[in-house]
Amino acid sequence: MKLVVVSAGLSVPSSTRLLGERLSAAVGQQVPGVEVEFVELRELAVEIAQNFVSGFPGAGLRAAFETVVAADGLIVVTPVFSASYSGLFKSFFDLLEKDSLAGKPVLVAATGGTARHSLVLDHALRPLFSYLRAVVVPTGVYAASEDWGAQGLPERIERAAGELGTLMRGLSVARVPEARDEFEVVVPFEQRLAALGGGTTG
Repeated sequence: MKLVVVSAGLSVPSSTRLLGERLSAAVGQQVPGVEVEFVELRELAVEIAQNFVSGFPGAGLRAAFETVVAADGLIVVTPVFSASYSGLFKSFFDLLEKDSLAGKPVLVAATGGTARHSLVLDHALRPLFSYLRAVVVPTGVYAASEDWGAQGLPERIERAAGELGTLMRGLSVARVPEARDEFEVVVPFEQRLAALGGGTTG
């Protein structure tokens, strides 16, 4: 299975990238053997801008789109700017083809300088990916500057990773033989989400 982390961090090193790494490592504990790939939007900023002007993605941006669309699960992480996701983050997802994320499990996460911006998860990120028809896991993860090394963040990471891992495993099609043929048994998303319970956003 393939897990893709889309990181919109701008600095090097980046707390946004670090949060993506922590989350993907936790998912790896839930889904053994999962392949993890990172898409760094900072490296694609020029191509994203050119795509808006020309209408055509460059080679790097096209490859990033293909990587995201092929993923079995997504972790999306953005720094908070003006109490919302960054413009670079939003621009990337604006350029994806319609319905590219339909039915895809997504874990939303964000980083910021203060805990006051934690509502960005529910007020900006969750509505965006719901509009894109992705399946957003119940628990989002926000990390303020003071959260690193403090109690609470590791627990939220583990809980969110567990929810994403459950959805990713649920997407694996179980093949049940019947006579000479096989048919696919797919568990509806509503049942998979119900099995996760009522996770909280943090």
